[in-house]
Amino acid sequence: MTGLLASAGAERLDRSSHAHVVTTLGREIVAGSFPPGSILPGDKELGEMFGVSRTVLREAMKTLAAKRLIEAKTRVGTKVLERERWNLLDPDVLRWRVETGLDARFIEDLATMRLAFEPEAAALACRRATGEDIARLNAIVEEIGDLGHDRTSIARVDLKFHLAVAEISRNPFMRATSGLIEAALACVLRLSSPAEDAELIRECADNHRRIVEAIASGDEERARATMRTVIELGAVRTQSALEEAARGPSATVGPRSGA
Repeated sequence: MTGLLASAGAERLDRSSHAHVVTTLGREIVAGSFPPGSILPGDKELGEMFGVSRTVLREAMKTLAAKRLIEAKTRVGTKVLERERWNLLDPDVLRWRVETGLDARFIEDLATMRLAFEPEAAALACRRATGEDIARLNAIVEEIGDLGHDRTSIARVDLKFHLAVAEISRNPFMRATSGLIEAALACVLRLSSPAEDAELIRECADNHRRIVEAIASGDEERARATMRTVIELGAVRTQSALEEAARGPSATVGPRSGA
């Protein structure tokens, strides 16, 4: 029994070490510390750097390769791939991209991808939502309208709403876009949030309530349009906050609320 427990403990440690290596190297690559085309340090050096076994390091490298961040080259080493080849639909890669810095193009590209999926998810929800689904969405809207929100809590409930619409569409491919939604809301959380103003919270709740009303009535065109409006408003607010941050702390962000 002691041996089994020791093995289980070692397995947990290895998993934790694996996650640490993947997260640390992944962030460094996405941040540009290891630029595209560069060769990572060798296994021996990385193993000593992280204090992990060759087995753990090898598994971590496989994980990063699956995310299309790196590629092993015979007699060359492990090469960092060009940004165009990164799997930006991978939730970890998206999160690291948000954490290592935002720019206007990235925010615009995120919104464009969401606009390709979420309005259609809302339209599908018009056909497939049950009474229980509508009640669930209305309950989330009430949560959004809670004036006691801080930045983190309103981002979480906003994410819950959009993921619920994707689930109610009953299309598994729609649900698979959750990483895009979460990354977009993380941008909002870093730059600007309706939680900063009670009126913006109410406006945000109203905008999401219109989506629910469209779904409940089975109006697919209206569902698409209201979802599109919410996404576009969120992108505009985030872009504005990014521009204001670049100009300095004295500027203000206009009251637009979407997510």
